Amino acid sequence: MSDVQTAPSDALTEPKPIIRLKESVVNKIAAGEIIHRPSSALKELIENSLDAGSTSIRVTIKDGGMKLLQIQDNGCGIKCSDLPILAERFTTSKLSSFSDLSHLTTYGFRGEALASISHVAHLSVITKTAAAEHAWKVHYEDGKLVPAKAGQTAEPKPCAGNDGTIITVEDLFYNTPTRLSALRSSTEEYARILDVMTKYAVHNHKVALVCKKAGSSAPDLSSSPSSSTSQAINLLYGTSIGKALLQVTCGPDPNTTHTSKDAESWKAEVVFTNASYQAKKFVFLLFINHRLVESTRIRRAMETIYTSILPKGFFPFMYLSLEINPESVDVNVHPTKREVHFLNEDAIVERVCNVSQERLLHKSQSRSYPTQTLLTQGQRSPMDVDQPGGSQDKEPGPSRVHTVQITSASTSKKKVAPKNLIRTSAADRTLDSMFPVIPSNRTQPQPQPQTEARAQVTTEENSDRGGEGPPAPLRREGSRKTKEIQESTIALTSIKDLRKRIIVKEHQGLHEVLEGHVFVGIVDLDRCLSLVQHSTQLYLLNHGSLAEELFYQLGLRQFSNFAKFKLEPAPPLRKLISIAVDAEDGISRTKLTKEQVTEFIYRTLIDSDRREMLSEYFCLTITDEGLVQTLPLILRGYIPNLDKLPLLLMRLGPQVDWTDEERCFESILRELAYFYVPGPLDGTPTTPEETEESKAEKWQIEHVLFPAMRKYLVPPKSLLERDVVQVASLPDLYRVFERC
Repeated sequence: MSDVQTAPSDALTEPKPIIRLKESVVNKIAAGEIIHRPSSALKELIENSLDAGSTSIRVTIKDGGMKLLQIQDNGCGIKCSDLPILAERFTTSKLSSFSDLSHLTTYGFRGEALASISHVAHLSVITKTAAAEHAWKVHYEDGKLVPAKAGQTAEPKPCAGNDGTIITVEDLFYNTPTRLSALRSSTEEYARILDVMTKYAVHNHKVALVCKKAGSSAPDLSSSPSSSTSQAINLLYGTSIGKALLQVTCGPDPNTTHTSKDAESWKAEVVFTNASYQAKKFVFLLFINHRLVESTRIRRAMETIYTSILPKGFFPFMYLSLEINPESVDVNVHPTKREVHFLNEDAIVERVCNVSQERLLHKSQSRSYPTQTLLTQGQRSPMDVDQPGGSQDKEPGPSRVHTVQITSASTSKKKVAPKNLIRTSAADRTLDSMFPVIPSNRTQPQPQPQTEARAQVTTEENSDRGGEGPPAPLRREGSRKTKEIQESTIALTSIKDLRKRIIVKEHQGLHEVLEGHVFVGIVDLDRCLSLVQHSTQLYLLNHGSLAEELFYQLGLRQFSNFAKFKLEPAPPLRKLISIAVDAEDGISRTKLTKEQVTEFIYRTLIDSDRREMLSEYFCLTITDEGLVQTLPLILRGYIPNLDKLPLLLMRLGPQVDWTDEERCFESILRELAYFYVPGPLDGTPTTPEETEESKAEKWQIEHVLFPAMRKYLVPPKSLLERDVVQVASLPDLYRVFERC
């Protein structure tokens, strides 16, 4: 054993030599610190345009900014002599020495934005100053001038152009595939771009900003110069926020003795919503010395103002602009200038919070509450005198809803113009009341559609998963209080990503319509068309498409925590698949027989691992004998059409990607959502007479489905393309009548 020699340990090996990185490697590393995604590149370019004194900025986007990101402004432009070093690192017109940072008033100062972009994209610039006779066009790569085409020179080329600058960024991250693959979809990246532009449009409300997709004629964001921040917020974030805004300006407390000169020189403008506005997420815009920044400490401090005012889980909208002596601010703490530090932060934030809270509490003493006055036969409410036609309305009728302003001074009610009257209750007058109907019982039977297997529906309490129990009978009064649908706690990254994707795709304007709508009536049950009113607008909705998105989101919300309903007797899986395959026309165009397709799908679903996953995560239980025992109960009080069950099981075989976790979960939830959509099977003939089943389905749509949409649906913008259409506007109709 003494002759055996051991190898030297890793600790004794020679250290690797230190080498100087190549300049190209250094520049790409630096570019990764500045340009994270298309929206960060756009933020740098917008700040450059604002520093150039632009009053109009137009942005064009293609594929979320990854294929094309172009920004055009009417600023001062760039001199031709400065173009050769425009895209080199640490070239800037904002400062000349380090001491200039102490009184910096511009957005940019590092001189790294265009340099970083040129290292990860194809960059071209067209610019013209007011004194120049024509514009100049140049191309950059890795910070250097390059020719536009092979055989040409790299020097600036004269071209036509207006005063200002056009910067075009193409093929972003073409040479860094890892960064490119880490980006979200083009839709999500475009949403981030719109978010950045909206925030800058609010703060720079005297600048016109436009953003649109390449090839689109209509912009997705267009802000015209406005006189105040509140007007800009109302235009960009919607009237529901705009009509609830409060505004305060403040500075140092005059009753406090300041020990430093810096603490005296600051000013804050705060625009925030009152207690009447409530949202599911906190929208906070923070600008310090006109720079869009983030600060978790300031955000939390401002959020505590509403702790005793808003219910738990609801948040306000808030805009805060701080102007502080530049000598008190350190802007050189983050590569993208996303964070800044300043002196006396605690004292300044405390002062802003106190002033804002005083204003909020004072305004909260006057709030609007909806009250209902029940009119019995031979009685009229005194408030009817103020309603149009109130003196002639002597017939007894349904309850009318009025809005009473509770104030400390008086309870007087202003007369509302007819063109501004807003439906506040579905009981005012529904679409069904305009047509003669046969009186029906107050209690409607639950719909119990059956498959060929004659399966009866029995709801089960899923005690192991926190289920909500069986639904009560459907009642027209709609007075039964439904239990809150809680979001399940899941550690799976795939489910967390799917939930985040829903929030990113939300369309705020459509969310306001659905959240504050009043149901008018069902237009066409077979075509899934319904009418709702929001404010003074009337909308035609495809409630089938909205329901499909709702059930997908509810399924994702309750993932692995479903209640369930039991099929008695349990129908055989093979028989159900066979029914759907026989009815499928496309099978005849394949080389497989219907029996072979049925067997393939059956073997796919009867697999023990897949059955265990379906049962554990989705409460879709298939026994060892091949019997479908239970299905998930996604929404209490709503029973799907079980005639669609064979189609659901058939589609679960080929339509689900069983090899990828996230795509597997998403496709199963989409198929369950499609199964839950109201309406008959495609191509199923319907009778013109109204049956008990159609009455029950209409009741479910009005009293279960639409209230659930109002409470839980986070609508994506894609629903606006063809599923939500504004068909009338009360003020516009009155203008037409006035011309007649």
